[in-house]
Amino acid sequence: MLSLASRKWESFFISEVAEIISGRGIFDEERQPGNTPYITASAMNNGVTDFLSNTNDTLEAGCISVNSNGSVGYAFYHPYEALYSGDCRKLRLKIGNNKYAALFIATSITSQKDKYNYGYKMGTARLMRQKIMLPVDESGRPDYEFMEEFMRERERKMLREYIAAVRARLRGSESLTLEGRKWRGFRIGDVFVISPGKRLRKEDMTAGSKPFIGASDSNNGVTAFVSNSNASEDSNVLGVNYNGSVVESFYHPYTCLFSDDVKRFRLRDHEGDKYIYEFLKTVILQQKVKYTYGYKFNEQRMQTQIIMLPIDDSGLPDWQFMHDYMQAIDDRLLLQYLEAKSQNSTSP
Repeated sequence: MLSLASRKWESFFISEVAEIISGRGIFDEERQPGNTPYITASAMNNGVTDFLSNTNDTLEAGCISVNSNGSVGYAFYHPYEALYSGDCRKLRLKIGNNKYAALFIATSITSQKDKYNYGYKMGTARLMRQKIMLPVDESGRPDYEFMEEFMRERERKMLREYIAAVRARLRGSESLTLEGRKWRGFRIGDVFVISPGKRLRKEDMTAGSKPFIGASDSNNGVTAFVSNSNASEDSNVLGVNYNGSVVESFYHPYTCLFSDDVKRFRLRDHEGDKYIYEFLKTVILQQKVKYTYGYKFNEQRMQTQIIMLPIDDSGLPDWQFMHDYMQAIDDRLLLQYLEAKSQNSTSP
């Protein structure tokens, strides 16, 4: 395993290894919902606080953001095209876009964050004077080859550990099958509290980071990102379409707003989680073929619609089985992805 302690290190100005470019703020009233990450001075979510369709001269992929305000000093690598706000600086590595070297350098920059605070911000001038320690080659230049291989090695190690954890969770899950289970019919209204959405006209929407759920059959039902609030605001619920793409349903663990074409389904007698709601979503979707634009899935029909659920020895919905069954499916798919990624991580 590569060791940091065995390397020779030298200090470099950030401006020696990267071009420092100012961000450009987009005012709330100018923001248009879209798919492009908008990077601000946050310490969370890789600095992404919104998704926009706006564009400006900061749009670029393969850069590092450094917070100059807010959560000062945090640095994140963005392999995707992103927009950068005025509260951060965009760093374009002089060696070009190299994911692993960028991750190494971003970590080195973040290690300096404790010296900055709201009274001592990291503007462009200070960032240019800021030094970071980097491993060097025999010529005394930054050893990008070592940085890349070191980060690749750490990635492979994390993948191995994650794969082992997922395999451990999957042990014994072979017994989790639908066959042989006892099932019983329940009225949807006895299982869920059904609450309405609320109309929000497009012209009344203000851009933000809060998902707005419409009667769509794609993108988990998200049709916009807004900063509005109203009585439909909710989380940890199913959004079920009674108009548009009728009966389509999606689980929303995050806080969002719901249009008046979507009902919110919250379990009556159980807290519910991702796996239970995903199981119930699939069960509800089995009813899709009987509903059309002429025979809508309105609230009255929702209340009385029968769905079949696995039951426990008391004849009640077997929430634990639903959770375990869906988690096992999720874990099997995750394991396939991780094993493929682990194989690919050995390649440059």
